[in-house]
Amino acid sequence: MNEVRSEPARRPHPLLDRLGATGSLVCAVHCALLPLVIALLPSLGIAVWLGEDFEQGFVVFASLLGLFTLAWGYRRHRAVRALGLLLPGLAALWLGVLYAPLHHTLVPHAITMTFGGTLVGLAHLANLRLNHGHVLDARCAH
Repeated sequence: MNEVRSEPARRPHPLLDRLGATGSLVCAVHCALLPLVIALLPSLGIAVWLGEDFEQGFVVFASLLGLFTLAWGYRRHRAVRALGLLLPGLAALWLGVLYAPLHHTLVPHAITMTFGGTLVGLAHLANLRLNHGHVLDARCAH
């Protein structure tokens, strides 16, 4: 009889998860430091570049990259751990960007965006581990 073999789904390049993790964690640091830096932005002349459109664009990019890489990873490893971090992280980011009372309150907005960005970054790191990618940690021999 003809036996049909299904090949495992090819995973996207681990660079995508690393890019997502780095970007999300940098975003979290940005959001955590924003209340301290907000007073400097007008004097530096870059407030327009780091405005609402930039923030919304970054959330759209983080959402698309996260959903693509983690959905692809889920097809391979079938573990929901990474998705369990990604979805609440994206929900927090979208809430912080779209919910006007939260978006226009400096400290709660910064906390929400930091929390969301951290969860998205941790989701990418979890996906790397689940896909057997190497993540530098205490067990490394180098």
